[in-house]
Amino acid sequence: MAYVPGVALLAALVVGCSAGSGADDPPADREPGSPTVSAAPPGKYRTLPESCRAVPRSTLKDLLPGAAELPEEQQDKVYEGTASVTFDTDRKVGCRWKSEAPDASRNLSIDFERVVSYDPAVSDDDRARELYAKKEGAAGLSAAPSGSATGSPSGTPTGSPSDSPTGSPGGSASGTPPTPSSPSADADADADADEDLRPRVLDSLGDAAFLDDALTRAGSTAQHRTVSVVFRTSNVIVTVQYTEQSALITEVPDSKELQEKAQALARKLAQTLSE
Repeated sequence: MAYVPGVALLAALVVGCSAGSGADDPPADREPGSPTVSAAPPGKYRTLPESCRAVPRSTLKDLLPGAAELPEEQQDKVYEGTASVTFDTDRKVGCRWKSEAPDASRNLSIDFERVVSYDPAVSDDDRARELYAKKEGAAGLSAAPSGSATGSPSGTPTGSPSDSPTGSPGGSASGTPPTPSSPSADADADADADEDLRPRVLDSLGDAAFLDDALTRAGSTAQHRTVSVVFRTSNVIVTVQYTEQSALITEVPDSKELQEKAQALARKLAQTLSE
């Protein structure tokens, strides 16, 4: 048997290891040439505002007029609101207010939802966009362009396209506008006014927004109207619901007033989020 000195044997082992383990070899768990996958960017918002403090007291006084007639201690209780019960206040918070008056009762609620995507390929904003689209679709507005209408605040079906010739609102089929005193002109003017109050997509509110308006009546109880304004800004979806129930069965809550106040509050909340 040939004898190999210890020094020569050690040198042979070092050379063999160096030749078989180059620094440029790819890791065993990654295929050569495979692309690097980067996670989608997170949403803009990491926290949510304190919901019951999100509405200024001056605004609450305007939205809940019945509270002004109460003793000061009871007023404070009304304006404090009641926080919604949620399991994760970093993801969803809300608050409710209610006031009673001799002529009507009013309810206000706001909800903030911070959307988080657990799919690294889908951003928080994209996931929030999907959830918002479902809400818009549930209101029957998914295919409606901005400013268009899909229903009537009174809950009654709107007229068919044949009721008013295309391209001639407020006019006759021949395109000749009626005189201001004609009954048809008055009817068309009323229809145009109603159209402005129908459920619709809203402009210049967050990244996307819509308004819904529902008038309901259960049995012999008084009618109540609920106006909902939903908007999305980045990965947060905000819902404002403002309801009025008349004390008298014959009274119908005013759609225009409720819509104007609900939209004004929604814009304030959007501004608060952007600060």
